[in-house]
Amino acid sequence: MQYLIYGAAGLAMGLLNGLFGSGGGIVAVAFLKKLGLSAKGAHATSVLIILALSCLSVFFYRSYIDFSQCLRYLPGGLAGAASGALFLRRIPDFWLRKVFAVFILYAAVRLLARG
Repeated sequence: MQYLIYGAAGLAMGLLNGLFGSGGGIVAVAFLKKLGLSAKGAHATSVLIILALSCLSVFFYRSYIDFSQCLRYLPGGLAGAASGALFLRRIPDFWLRKVFAVFILYAAVRLLARG
């Protein structure tokens, strides 16, 4: 039964990541926290899950990708990823949950306002 739950959660993560290019991490964090991981552990583990899903998505999206555009964002993105990972070590779980919740709400409002 547990494998069905893991499979369903993985399917949801992959589907969101494949359709929207993001969103799978939100499902991953929520699921991993339900499994008992700390907030930091759930966020860090979800990054690895999303890495694997993103690599597969790149394979299927390859005909739509403008690599010259990607290269413009990589230096800043890599610096931001490193900064975020270092900051994760210092932020208390309480504030991590609050900041994550605000980010999710902000993203939801932006999406609703667009459409």
